[in-house]
Amino acid sequence: MRQLFPPVANTIARFSIIGGIVAVAALVFTLGLLDRSPYKTQVNVPVEQPVPFSHEHHVGQLGIDCRYCHTSVENSSFANVPSTDICMTCHSQLYTDSPMLAPVRESLQTGQPLEWNRVNTLPDFVYFDHSAHVEHGVACEECHGRVDQMPLTWKAQTLNMGFCLDCHRDPGPRLRPENEVFSMTWQPPADQATQGQKLLQDYHIDVNLLTQCSTCHR
Repeated sequence: MRQLFPPVANTIARFSIIGGIVAVAALVFTLGLLDRSPYKTQVNVPVEQPVPFSHEHHVGQLGIDCRYCHTSVENSSFANVPSTDICMTCHSQLYTDSPMLAPVRESLQTGQPLEWNRVNTLPDFVYFDHSAHVEHGVACEECHGRVDQMPLTWKAQTLNMGFCLDCHRDPGPRLRPENEVFSMTWQPPADQATQGQKLLQDYHIDVNLLTQCSTCHR
């Protein structure tokens, strides 16, 4: 009986199957890299704002405390964006004619708030409470990075589920004394492992509750 395909067809078929598997694996790997890249996560990508506000200048150089502008961070789930009145507390006296601050002056005159672009956004199905974190020794820096070194603000962490769970499973190494939560220059002591366990008790943190679904998804 005459063969429909030459013997080399078997070799071609094997290479085709292997090549297809390799191609699919490469595609999945590439998509995984893309999903974790700044293109997707926007980590380390400065966000344009109506006014190029510099945390590096205000926090790093002038030493302004986070709570001066984000007034609700200690008692609310939401860390508020500063109002125009807060900005003008200083800028009614400083750089009063700066073209850069024209949108701020216009906002004060018209009563129309500035529309700042969000740097960190969580999905609607995620519940996050700023006050619960800062009141239990978790510093701003843990999620927002060294904002005192940012001339323009960017996202410092992915804030994805894996990032949150890494901390929730073992929060001790990341905890600070209450008076260091808003510090950008604090360094953990050599015995942070021991101190972290002590802070867990001082803050009455139940680690078992931190990994329950209802803690973040309500």
